[in-house]
This record gives sequence, C-alpha cells and structure tokens, in this order.
Amino acid sequence: MKIAIIHEWLDSYAGSERVLEQLLACFPEADLYALCDFLPENQRGFLGGKIPTTSFIQRLPLARRMFRNYLQLMPLAVEQFDLQGYDMVLSSSHAVAKGVITGPGTRHVSYVHSPMRYAWDLQHQYLRQAGLTRGLKGLYTRWLLGRMRAWDQMSAARPDVILGNSRYIVERIRKVWRREASVLHPPVDLAGFPLGSGPRGHFLVASRQVPYKRIELVAEAFARMPELKLTIVGDGPAAPLVAAAAAGAPNITIRGRVPQPELVSLLQTARAFVFAAEEDFGIAMVEAQSCGTPLIVYDRGGARDIVDEGRTGLFFDAQTPDAIIAAVRRFVAHEADFTPQACAAQAQQFSIAEFRRKLMEIVAAPSGASGLAP
Repeated sequence: MKIAIIHEWLDSYAGSERVLEQLLACFPEADLYALCDFLPENQRGFLGGKIPTTSFIQRLPLARRMFRNYLQLMPLAVEQFDLQGYDMVLSSSHAVAKGVITGPGTRHVSYVHSPMRYAWDLQHQYLRQAGLTRGLKGLYTRWLLGRMRAWDQMSAARPDVILGNSRYIVERIRKVWRREASVLHPPVDLAGFPLGSGPRGHFLVASRQVPYKRIELVAEAFARMPELKLTIVGDGPAAPLVAAAAAGAPNITIRGRVPQPELVSLLQTARAFVFAAEEDFGIAMVEAQSCGTPLIVYDRGGARDIVDEGRTGLFFDAQTPDAIIAAVRRFVAHEADFTPQACAAQAQQFSIAEFRRKLMEIVAAPSGASGLAP
C-alpha cells in the first residue's frame, strides 16, 4: 500500500511525537506531512531521515516562533495537502490533522489524542489564562473559537476510522463529534522503567509543576501525615505553590528536576505513586507501574484505563487533601495486596509492542472497521 502519515506540527519531541515515531516505525516507506516543521536537529532522529511535506504556514512571517498564532489558517492549510493516489492515510490529531481531505478509494484512520480542548470544554479556562475575557480581542477570540468548533465537528466526519488514546477521550469524541471511536492506548517505552526489587520507603510525585496537576494538594495532604515520607520531583510555574504547601513539613522532600536514572531509582523504591491531575491518558502512571509501583490517583480521565483498583492501585474521588489522605490511609492498611509483579504486568498492555500489534490489526481490518472493540 501507498501510505501517507499526517502530523499537526513538528517543533519538539513530546507525547504526540512518540505516537508519530511508532507510526513511522510500522510504515517506514510512508510519506510524512506536517503543517510546519521547526524541529531542532538534535531531536530529529525519530523521523528516520524523513523530510516532511509542509503547508504554506511554514513560510508565513515569524512562523518559527509564532506558528500557533496562525490557528485560524490551519484548517485551510491541512485541506491543501494533495493525497491523491494514497491507499491509506494515518493522521495523528489533537487539532486539525484529522481534517485532511481524502478520496473515496483512500482509507483514513485517525488517531485522536483529544478534540481541540481550547475550542470545547476548556474554552473559558483558556480565555481566562490568556486574559481574553473582555474587550475586542476577547470578542474576536470567542468568534474564532466558534468557527473552529464548527469546522472541528464538520471535519470529524472525514476519517473512516477514529481511534482515541483512552476511554476518556473516546467519550469526549462521542460528546463533541457524535462519532464512535475505539481505544488504542499510546505506546509507552517500558524498557527504560524496569521492575524494582529493593525496599520501598517513600511516596512519590513526579510531574511538571503546572496548576492543573494539583501537586500542592498532595503536599498539603502529606503535611498532615507526618509519619509518611513524600518525595516531590519536577519543576514548573506552580513550584512556589507546591513549596508553600510543603513548607515546614519535615517528611516532604522537594527534589526539582532529576536525571532519568535517578527518577527511575525513585520510582523503583516508592511505596506508591500519587497523582492528583485529570489526564487524557497518563504516561507517567504507566511508567510508575512498570517499575512495580502501585498508584494512588484521581478517579478521572485516563487513570481509569491504567489502574486495576485493589490490585495495582487505588482511586480518590475528589481533588482535595482530605480525599488524598483517605486514599493513602486505605492503601497503607492494605499495602500487602499490591505486589510489584502485578503492577509491572499491568503496565505491559501499554507497551510499544502492544501498540504496534494493535495498529497493524487496524490497518489490516476490512474497510470501515477498526479491528478493535469499541
């Protein structure tokens, strides 16, 4: 088959690029398309030497630094890709990639990381954070997001098969696009997170410190449990808030960013990994389980796909210190029920090999079928 792979934009090696890396590994002869390509040379290795075909956005003024400001042009840009002659199109989409136009003889499978959050359920949060709740600029942005919602819903009819990266995203797809989708969890490189066998003495939070991660809630909870040790790894704009919540608590250690080998060691020696955010999926949770570490996590989003409650972790149902304390106490009372072997085995369903196997099943499935259970 002649295959095209469509990616939104290339400017860093992050979550969606890990999916792209596996698409390219499965189909090394495929042609690659992206709205723009400003990926640094030291991060291009996963492309295998491919030079993507880019859109007119690549050549617009100041695009290297400000290409996201051309959001209103991205639907037009992605529709300009000439995909005639391809048997299969695979799009990796969190904004507009799923909106490419294909002919009746081309099967389009779209892997959706999420519908455009800033245009749908997070619109008001986005406007507040950007200072766009008032004035003419705010009014224009609301109008633009309304246009983007209309195009987003209309173009959602174009893929033949839609895949969501978790059950949570599949539900969002059903809600905003009125399309059915199947779950294909993203690939997680488990080789770098081997099962630990040593003693476990602390609880762990490892995450970029941004407001929605709610790390300060975990710090506040453990400040009220002085007999339990907590290590917090990571940095970011919410670091002062986290430090304030942990101030004066001798059982809480804040490490900032640490090298990868040190992070793995901390995961392998943790009694449990605590996570208070609502994530679309949650790769960090899978990496922790791969190290044999149970999870104590907020009962929303992709965590529901990752945790086997009572065997590899526990949920708490509110983003409050009291809810976290209750879950940690429950974990401590039943800690013997959570074995490192069970946690590591749970993580295997999210491996790179499993992602590739399921993806190949999808490609081989009859036209109109995903090859996976909904």
